[in-house]
Amino acid sequence: MNKRKSLSGERRAKTALVGVLSVISVIYILPMLIVLMNSFKANTFVKTRTFALPDAETSVGFANYIKGMTFGNYPFMKSVLFSLVITLLSTALILICTSMAAWFIARVDSTICRACYYLFVFSMVVPFQMVMFTLAKTADSLHLNTPWTIPIVYLGFGAGLAVFMFTGFIKGIPLEIEEAAAIDGCGPIRTYFRVVFPMLRPTMISVGILEIMWIWNDYLLPYLSLDRTKYMTIPIHIQYLQGSYGSIDLGAIMALITMSIIPVIVFYLTCQKHIIKGVAAGAVKG
Repeated sequence: MNKRKSLSGERRAKTALVGVLSVISVIYILPMLIVLMNSFKANTFVKTRTFALPDAETSVGFANYIKGMTFGNYPFMKSVLFSLVITLLSTALILICTSMAAWFIARVDSTICRACYYLFVFSMVVPFQMVMFTLAKTADSLHLNTPWTIPIVYLGFGAGLAVFMFTGFIKGIPLEIEEAAAIDGCGPIRTYFRVVFPMLRPTMISVGILEIMWIWNDYLLPYLSLDRTKYMTIPIHIQYLQGSYGSIDLGAIMALITMSIIPVIVFYLTCQKHIIKGVAAGAVKG
């Protein structure tokens, strides 16, 4: 009898938990649905019928998407290209440099390494707004204001989380494996790329996914660092989508926002299991 009561209690608790999580999911999904609905409406109805579904009166089909991609003198596909270049280069640089730094920190137990590790962790809690003006001036003086050099700036901001996750995972790798590689004649570089690097795959995928989603959607850092007369990322392009006298076509903006978030959503849904595995691996080891 007691077992039946406990089982029924567990079922009620699970049902309540599912209900709460479902409500939270709807709250998170609702803004994206509103953006998607308004991307098919005329600009006037975006303001007056924001929460209504598109109908024969309010819908303009794919006109907003066409207008958003052809508006102004700066091609939208050029912004997509720059966003892609910045995202891929920055992520690759973060993964290589931070994984090597984490390996050194995890294996060399010294005061300097521990201090560096805590500095990396501390950088995660420093708001970007505290350093953005100094950073913009420094990036401009060092000519880091192009899509091919701004990944160096992203390396500094993305290093904290990456080093934290990589260090936790590397501490769980048996040191004997690296010692065996050293006995076979491998130097530090060969040991890292031949032995350590392949074992970092779960955390590497997790960190890569998180960094890609952050960099792809980032607005402030490219806005402050890039030369906007030559280079625009997707968020900057959307911000400049306005007509004469500051008039803004909200329908076209919603269309471009939809186009920019759909790849990230699909990418995240495809790779979310790797995020969970990598975070868990980096959190419990070491």
